[in-house]
Formats: sequence, structure tokens, C-alpha cells
Amino acid sequence: MSIAENYKKIRKEIPDYVTLVVAAKQRTKEELEEVIDAGATDLGENYVQEAQEMHEQLGEIAKKVKWHMIGNLQTNKINKASGIFDIIQTVDSYEKAQAIDKRVEASGKSIMPVYIEINIGSEDSKAGIKPDEHEPFEEYMKNLIQDISKLEHIRVEGLMTMGPRFGDPENSRQYFRRTKEIFDKIKALNLPNVSMKTLSMGMTNSYKVAIDEGSNMVRIGTAIFGKRK
Repeated sequence: MSIAENYKKIRKEIPDYVTLVVAAKQRTKEELEEVIDAGATDLGENYVQEAQEMHEQLGEIAKKVKWHMIGNLQTNKINKASGIFDIIQTVDSYEKAQAIDKRVEASGKSIMPVYIEINIGSEDSKAGIKPDEHEPFEEYMKNLIQDISKLEHIRVEGLMTMGPRFGDPENSRQYFRRTKEIFDKIKALNLPNVSMKTLSMGMTNSYKVAIDEGSNMVRIGTAIFGKRK
């Protein structure tokens, strides 16, 4: 099946309320043109440099989609990232939020929507806030989000998690469930300047389980483009 057919098939399979972010890491201009042409509305990039190059190559077509930063954002790349991305999904500290806040206006925007990234499995190999390191975790998250919500040019709009990767996606279920519980608790606080509307979790091998457990945004690359060259 073609990229366009793969995209349309998944889009049809998942509920309308779930946003499908196409993970575009290391894909070509032609591949991205095809998926945008097939109806993709949101693209996710892991690296600022790659996103910038793709923006330039796509030209006007780049404006047809929302660009999500879904990789770990280094502080020295925030200037560039603020100009390229519409949403940053990987904020994992007050310091990072503050650094983004300082640079948003310079990029011609007034607000940058962000998600707080939770490393729900507390894995050393992954970025994100580890629940194991902050107990009680819900209290830590509440305080962090309250602090971030006072920044002028940032709006917290949800949570993002990778979740541990398993061969059997059923093994991810408990991690997604726990993330949804944290999401619901923060949402119930009705914090000012915080609109908890997005729970971004689930990738190619786990998106069905993630949606089962309350995800309303999935990040899918391989199932659309095939394996990376």
C-alpha cells in the first residue's frame, strides 16, 4: 500500500476526536508531500535542524500542517524551534518552559502551546519527568504546572508520554492508564492559564491500546511510511 493509502486507512480506523500526528523523522520531502496531500493535518519532528530543512524544502506546503516538536528539545535550539513549531510536546522542567517563554515573542508568536512530557516508566534512556523521582507525583506535577502557567507566553495544553516499548502493546496498557489518571487529576484542578485538552500517547505498535486508555493524540510514523531506510 502507498503512504497515502496507509494514512487514510489509519485515519479511518481511529476515532474522529483523536488527532493523528504523522511522525516525520528522517522522511523525505516527497514522502511528506504525499502524506499532506492525503489529508495529514499534523506533523511531528524529533530534531529542530531536520524540521527547519524540511520547512524550507516544502515551502508553501509546510503551512498546510501544524508542526509538533516531539523529540527532546535542547535549550540551545529553542530560538529556532520557536519559529518552526506550532506546539512543543516535550517540556520536562520549569527551566525549559522558562527558556521557551523568553524566546516566543522573538519568533513572531504571542503564545506557544506546550505539553508536559512524563517518562511514565521512569526509564533512564528517555527524556521526560520520572514519577519515581518525585513522590507524591501528582503533587509535584500540580506545582510544576502552576509555576509554568504563570509564564506569559506559554500555555500548558496537555501531557505527552512515550511509555516503555514492548513487543506486545498490551504490556503498555498499565502505563497509559496511569498517565490518564494523572491527566484527569490535573484537569480537575482547573488551573488558570492551563487548558488540559490533549493527552498525547501511543505510537505505531501501541496506538490502539493508548486510545483505549484515553489518548486523544497519537504519533505514528512506521505504520504510515514503512520502516526507515
